[in-house]
Amino acid sequence: MAQSTRETERKYEAPTADDTSWLPDLAGVGGIASVADRGTDDLDAVYYDTVDLRLTGASATLRRRTGGADAGWHLKLPLSGDSREEVRVPLSDTIPDDLRDLVISRTRGAELRPVVRLRTERHKHELVDTDGNALAELSIDAVEAESLLPGATRASWTELEVELAEDADPGLLRAVDKALREGDVERLSAPSKLARALEETAVSASRLPGARAERVVEGSAGDLLLGYVENQVRTVVDLDPAVRRNVPDSVHQMRVACRRLRSVLRSYRSVLDREATDPVREELRWLAGELSVERDHEVLQKRLSSGVEALPRELVMGPVTARLQAWHVTKDSEARTRTQEALASPRYVALLDSLADLVAQPPLRRKAAREPKAVTAKAVLKEYDRFAGRVRAALELSPGTDRDKALHQARKAAKKARYVTEPARASLGKPAQRLGKRVKAVQKVLGDHQDSVVARDELRRLAGAAGTVGEASFTWGLLYGREQVSARERQRELPGVWARASDPALRKALKD
Repeated sequence: MAQSTRETERKYEAPTADDTSWLPDLAGVGGIASVADRGTDDLDAVYYDTVDLRLTGASATLRRRTGGADAGWHLKLPLSGDSREEVRVPLSDTIPDDLRDLVISRTRGAELRPVVRLRTERHKHELVDTDGNALAELSIDAVEAESLLPGATRASWTELEVELAEDADPGLLRAVDKALREGDVERLSAPSKLARALEETAVSASRLPGARAERVVEGSAGDLLLGYVENQVRTVVDLDPAVRRNVPDSVHQMRVACRRLRSVLRSYRSVLDREATDPVREELRWLAGELSVERDHEVLQKRLSSGVEALPRELVMGPVTARLQAWHVTKDSEARTRTQEALASPRYVALLDSLADLVAQPPLRRKAAREPKAVTAKAVLKEYDRFAGRVRAALELSPGTDRDKALHQARKAAKKARYVTEPARASLGKPAQRLGKRVKAVQKVLGDHQDSVVARDELRRLAGAAGTVGEASFTWGLLYGREQVSARERQRELPGVWARASDPALRKALKD
């Protein structure tokens, strides 16, 4: 079974492993009382990647390692700053299926093969406090690297690694870093042993995937938009392993990234050719739709459960909680299966290929080479005007089903109007940021209203199911009534937030 840990570490140049006279005295640094020698481990690791090094290009590593206390398969995925997530699986002869699945968003189904073998003599030390508790591990590694790619060679070096203990204060890493630098110990430029091994065994950096197309003009509208697109594609790729393992909020975040991509590809058709991007948008719509089943159920379940929990106990009549739990288990299982099937499908892998191609070879139009301000302002104003028309049309309708539907359409237009401002902020500055913030406020009100509409539909179904077996329906009716009140409150709130979002000064600032 896979185990996941978070590691936070920094790597440094080290002249030798046997003679440590060059290492500064760390006693007294950041709460360190002493440095304890913990012996030596002989580690043997084979790293796996695709022929064109897709994992390495995405800052991920997969290895099979023997020796030491944590022998087995290790998958390392990038997190923010100095941290990475390490997923461990017990030792076996072949790549575990669990890990193979977790790298699909990066390999896109390409075959994994051995690319580098590292033999490391690790001299371990613990940085301990006055009570003898380990604060961090300091390792001096003598590394022998052998590339397993055609035409490559061998290399060797020594490096220092400082890894925080679990739950240790991140400030300790900064304090140790300062002490090491003052002692003329320099940080490594290579992000990992694998990256350094590939570099020092004559594997050309040009083989690494993900390089920006050379024909993109720096500082242009195309450059600005592609930077945003690249970030969203990276978000989808990075979230894939979390979605597969059902990490909280990961489905929501991936769906949002898909919607952001769809919106900007639509809004900036003057920059990227729609003949190439429209098929990608359609596939993003499909993926977001598959993810929405699980996410929408998650939102609805939380809303209904919170509604029941907020009621006085005497108003909860019948097996309301049990019925709600049974409903949740069934719907959640169905939704989770749908998400997993989507990520396991050839259609999803094909989408990942399309996104990678979009970044590597963007279908730029002539306006992509222009200054970004005029291009982004036009796109923002176009989406804003479409959104404004939706809101005004909805507000003219009388309360009821037609107005509910119109408000839902206005909500979707609000998302598009907000997303289009995000890549524009670099060129339009505060006006785009201010507009995005005010549109988001409208979107939130409309979102809460739509959640109430969906909740009332489900409450009717739950009440009907309860009634068919003779259960009391009073509580379901009470919850329905509260949702009606909530919807009316959101509709009363809407004109106020809309007035702020429709301030003519916002539009004028974008045009100036």
